[in-house]
Amino acid sequence: MKKLMLIVPMLHQGGFERVCVTTARLMQKYYEVTVLIFSDKDINYDITGINVININVPATKKFGKAGKIFNVIRRVCKTAYYKKKLSIDISYSFGSSANYVNTLSKIGNRAKVLTGIRCSTDMENRQEVSMFCKGADQVLSCSKEIMRQLFREYGYDRSSFIYNPLDVAMIRESAKDKKPLTDAKDLFGNGSVLANDENTLTIISSGRQDYIKGFWHLVKAFSIVHNKIQKARLVIIGTGDFSGLRKLAEDLKIADAVFFPGLQKNPFPFIDMADLYVLSSNHEGFPNALLEAMALGKPCVAADCKTGPREILLNDKEYQKLIKEKPMGDSTKEIIEGEYGIIVPDMDARVDLDAGNITKEDETLAEGILRMLSDEGYMKKYSEKALERGATYDPSLYAKDLHDILEKVSGDL
Repeated sequence: MKKLMLIVPMLHQGGFERVCVTTARLMQKYYEVTVLIFSDKDINYDITGINVININVPATKKFGKAGKIFNVIRRVCKTAYYKKKLSIDISYSFGSSANYVNTLSKIGNRAKVLTGIRCSTDMENRQEVSMFCKGADQVLSCSKEIMRQLFREYGYDRSSFIYNPLDVAMIRESAKDKKPLTDAKDLFGNGSVLANDENTLTIISSGRQDYIKGFWHLVKAFSIVHNKIQKARLVIIGTGDFSGLRKLAEDLKIADAVFFPGLQKNPFPFIDMADLYVLSSNHEGFPNALLEAMALGKPCVAADCKTGPREILLNDKEYQKLIKEKPMGDSTKEIIEGEYGIIVPDMDARVDLDAGNITKEDETLAEGILRMLSDEGYMKKYSEKALERGATYDPSLYAKDLHDILEKVSGDL
């Protein structure tokens, strides 16, 4: 049996970290799998039964740039050591920092190298992308758009794409546990996250507090929605400092209707209790949170950020029409009511917590949300379509497709 190493910096909250753990489990039927991590701080995923090696070289801010370079060298040396010691045949890395280590540790061992470019932000550093392409036997992305961009901008044709797996059964089972939801309190003293009124309409979004998630756009859009639908409320779950968004909600006079429960190890009961999922990101790879909401039958509104949402919420005919109109990957300029959800134009990535500055982008996001919430027929239709779409990302199909890619790359060992 061939030996596969999956390289990821940490196993804390995050999309590609979750995919890494899922991949490890799914690939165990084909390979001897080892997951190599740089630090075991704040492990958030169940790694029972997975062989995990912690090389214990966490990120550091000591000594500035020189310290970072030394850290990379230590990671590369330790990773190369384990590749050789374990006779690894294929090494597949998740995220830019892991890609660096994977490519630089190639010398001195036989392992074929796959680098994973999983987000449009990964594409913004041309030097990095060139290195990951030149140093890899294959680049593996999680969306068609990234693969198209690699060919369009770099002339790179040794890439493949494979959509993230979606464990629908696990998500639905996890959603049944209501204790995390009933126990959850707002970080800023806004009380229970559960709605007091069964007629309340709950909008939900999830992710770490980071500029790429565009949560300030969502809060501003929600202020417009709340002015029209008083029973609407907004819940944002995830890790990070949400104090700036809380202040924005206060300035917009909607603080009583906005809730921040913080990091939740089991986010699915929260999503399950909501009426609508909204993704306001300006960058994504292939957004797991959006798919997870669809697995629970939630109607979805998403920004047409650089990769991901359009491939999920549009059918193939709608997607082909859009890329024909926007061959360079630009965002739509109009709201698209796709077969599986509503797409709104991409939004500015510059953080703006000024409550007095409601942009056209914020208004358009609000319009997309209102189209859903104001029409029960829309909600029912898109709920059914969400369930239908979610079922197409079956883990067994992901496992087969990834195995085929790995076997093709390692075929000449």
